[in-house]
Amino acid sequence: MALEAEFWVAVAFVILLSTLGYFGLHRRILDALDRRVARIKGEFDEAALTRQEAEALLKEAQGRHQKAAAEATTVMELARAQAAQLTAEAKAKADEFVIRRTRQAEERIVLAEAQALAKVRAAAADAAVATASELLTTVLNGRATSHLLARDIARLKDQLSGGRS
Repeated sequence: MALEAEFWVAVAFVILLSTLGYFGLHRRILDALDRRVARIKGEFDEAALTRQEAEALLKEAQGRHQKAAAEATTVMELARAQAAQLTAEAKAKADEFVIRRTRQAEERIVLAEAQALAKVRAAAADAAVATASELLTTVLNGRATSHLLARDIARLKDQLSGGRS
């Protein structure tokens, strides 16, 4: 009986396959599988194309990155050179300013010395004229005393030493 049940299952299977073959169901299944294979193949080709595009974009981005890094290095070197040049120019201008201010100070000192010397000479000349005038007046008047002479000498000393009278 075991053989009989298996026999009838085999017969039913053959009938099922024959019926499916008669209605062309196997063609529909194969066509559906072929369409699915074609769709998967299309998706795979599209994925491969997308991968190639991504690799090309990656290479392009890497190239741009290297170019940008080179430009950044160039810009940094240029900035350093400009900074060094500006520093040198600023130092030169500062040195020139110090030299100019020193020269002006020296000129002011020389001018002040000349003015002081001129004042001393003028004061000495005024004192000498006053003394000579008074001496002449005294001599002409006949009153040449040692007291007037001592006073005039003291006045001359004061004027020569600081202009105090």
